Amino acid sequence: MALNTDNVRLVFGLKLKQLRLDKGLSLNELSQKSGLSLSYINEIEKGKKYPKADKIIALAHAMDVDYDTLVSLKLSKRLEPISELLDSNVLTELPLELFGIDPASLLEILSDAPTKISAFVGTLIEIARNYNMSIEKFYFSALRTYQEMHDNYFEDIELEAERFLKEHNVPENVLLGENELFEILKTDFNYKIEHINEKANPEFSSVRSLTITGPSNNKLLINNQLSPVQRAFIYGREIGYLYLNLKNRLHTTALVEAESFEQLLNNFKASYFASAVIIKRSLLVPRLRGFFELKQWQPDKLLALITEFNTTPESFCYRLSNVMPKYFGLKQIFFSRFNNFAGQNLFDMSKELHISRKHYPHTVRDEHYCRRWVALTILDDLAELTKQKQYTGTLCKAQKSTYLDTQDQYLVVSLAHPTVTTANLNVSLSMGIYLDEHAKKTLHFLNDPAIPQREVNQTCERCALFDCRERIAAPTILQKKHKNEELRKALRKMIS
Repeated sequence: MALNTDNVRLVFGLKLKQLRLDKGLSLNELSQKSGLSLSYINEIEKGKKYPKADKIIALAHAMDVDYDTLVSLKLSKRLEPISELLDSNVLTELPLELFGIDPASLLEILSDAPTKISAFVGTLIEIARNYNMSIEKFYFSALRTYQEMHDNYFEDIELEAERFLKEHNVPENVLLGENELFEILKTDFNYKIEHINEKANPEFSSVRSLTITGPSNNKLLINNQLSPVQRAFIYGREIGYLYLNLKNRLHTTALVEAESFEQLLNNFKASYFASAVIIKRSLLVPRLRGFFELKQWQPDKLLALITEFNTTPESFCYRLSNVMPKYFGLKQIFFSRFNNFAGQNLFDMSKELHISRKHYPHTVRDEHYCRRWVALTILDDLAELTKQKQYTGTLCKAQKSTYLDTQDQYLVVSLAHPTVTTANLNVSLSMGIYLDEHAKKTLHFLNDPAIPQREVNQTCERCALFDCRERIAAPTILQKKHKNEELRKALRKMIS
């Protein structure tokens, strides 16, 4: 087990405390037998100090164990889960300060109740294994949590983006596009920009970009199937890495080589910078306010906004998740992305973000998402239109969804389009807004009869709508829940 200095102290302290308790010794008794002060032993057990060799010998002698047993990094079976946690580098890779956690306090918690904490950690590890959760997935989950804690709005990056625009004399009413960002990257940062050679490197055919850094210059390889707005975002993100001085970085957009949480965090910061530079908040907020004040739902105007801001549907929706909580008070929102191969009744939620609380829909393992969601029906519509060669652009639809179990109501706006790097793969991007009183007053087009209303649920397995035509799986989880409720009623009746 390769541990850093802090964790070596912690392991030694945990072992010492567990051995002392196993021997039935109090801190005072160990102090008397070893000749070391009570406060010093307490600091050792909390992982704050690591004793010198002569003091380790004194402690080993006092507890009747050999020196090598005490200094070994191997923990007892009861503490194995903590050992796994330390060995995973989660504590060292994850910047706990971002989540308001003092690392020293966490180590103290581990040392204060090692057996109980070990059992708890062991449970979390077992859950992660059952759900096939790799350390990379854990980092992605931690990043989402970090974004959600801040309502996905970061004023410091917004200000850096505006400082960058001012330094480059970009007028207030001008939006940067592919050509301007290309020139800045090439001239200011000495970048060489080329297309990916798919014949020479077929493994990179689905990769959007690849950055090769060097001591004197950098090379950015771009997939030649990308649109101008997609290239503009990649240039903006690359500038973000450089302008924000983010050293530890990802080199491909495929995220296949993420080695640490810091890499994912820096990629997020660079991407946020790109969005803030391309989609200026000073221009977006008034244009969005005008759209919200429309008396009728007009999807064409929303699509026109995406075109106006020289961006993709996904980048636009994501940018909305930055400004809507801050400038419109719409803090109960979610963002989701679904992938679907045309003609297949399989839908994969590949990205999600929840602000203020966990909303529907969210990722559920081994169940079938409700086929009444507009995020899924729009993909079916796009596949059919594409098949008939009637539509090849971006489709936009809205729906008021009322969840059967909770009666929570959302306005969900979905955008769907084909991908450029994978044949027959379509994507839908959805923004859901929880319809509380504030949202109902903010969205003036909400009562337009052109917006369909539907009862929905999370998955078929949990749904009580037995006459649902879209159902593709039996309500097995709901049936099990009802069966358990009947058993509990019968048990209570028997006991009483």
